[in-house]
Amino acid sequence: MIFRLPLLFVALLFCLGIQAQDNARFEELDANYYYGSILRHNKDIAHLIQGHPTGLVLSYNRKTFGARRWERTYGYPDWGLSFVYQNSGYSVLGENYGLYAHANFYFLKRHLMLRIGQGIAYASNPFDLNDNFKNNAYGSDLLSSTYVLLNFKWEDLFSGFGVQAGFHFLHYSNGNFRAPNSSTNALTFNLGINYQLNRSPKPEYQGRENDTAVKDKIRFNFLVRAGVNESDYLNLGRQPFLVLSAFADKRLSYTSSLLFGAEVFFSKFLEKEIEYLVASQLDRDLTGDEDYRRVGMFVGHDLHFDRLSVLAQLGYYVYYPYDFEGRTYIRAGLRYFFLPKLFGVVSMKSHGAKVEGVEFGVGVRL
Repeated sequence: MIFRLPLLFVALLFCLGIQAQDNARFEELDANYYYGSILRHNKDIAHLIQGHPTGLVLSYNRKTFGARRWERTYGYPDWGLSFVYQNSGYSVLGENYGLYAHANFYFLKRHLMLRIGQGIAYASNPFDLNDNFKNNAYGSDLLSSTYVLLNFKWEDLFSGFGVQAGFHFLHYSNGNFRAPNSSTNALTFNLGINYQLNRSPKPEYQGRENDTAVKDKIRFNFLVRAGVNESDYLNLGRQPFLVLSAFADKRLSYTSSLLFGAEVFFSKFLEKEIEYLVASQLDRDLTGDEDYRRVGMFVGHDLHFDRLSVLAQLGYYVYYPYDFEGRTYIRAGLRYFFLPKLFGVVSMKSHGAKVEGVEFGVGVRL
């Protein structure tokens, strides 16, 4: 189900963090209060923007000091876990409670912190056709959630305590696992404190390497992705989908690879949607003979963290018999190598801000 995406992300980040702790543990707690606005990214949620969201971000952070190369390459990031509470300011949307894995990256002599967190959230008042039909943002009580925190941060100003302030972006969606799924995005201002659990002795940062080129030939990859999703038309039921991909990648450096490939989509929810639109005569241009399959070509980039990489792809349908959200699509996700040639993938495919589905896959790199 949809919650497996953030759960796997949590597991991978946790394992990666545990592996990295060959050095001494140096830990931190922080708490942020936030206040802001829900963004109107989709006209369908305009009626839900009635108040200002408020909430708390409570976090545990583990420092790194360069025991492994990826720590040195990315400027000694933190990794950790966080809990986020949000009150949407409108009873129809209700309250959300989320648990996340996150990573903190530092800039400007470690006074500017960028945090990226991924996890699962529980929505207290999701869509219900009888009791809460206005909430077309959350079609289920379990949601996938992402947040980004950008803070100016000052540590250990007095007896281990420091302060921080900045901006917070928070996204909730169920990845189209269950309709409706218009999702919400909140942009907020936050103010908080941090506390160092281990003040001394603080380990020394190990020296950093340059991101040198990697001598690796072009490699060919074959990948099978699958999952379930649902049409935006209610009560058509969740349907399975299958994606078969073939692509080439070229490792350019320790941190970067470029990708290029093609894929075939077998999306049964589109078949159900076409049948429904023809039977209801909501779209008189359809004949019912339209193919629900699509073929796409894509380019992409992998950002590497040891065996884990963050993928970003842009695709275009070259075979597109049924018009669904336009010919271009984007994909973001994670690729993790369990063995030198065998990898797993979790990714989210969307058309702009409209998510089509969450994909789980396994592949081989030759």
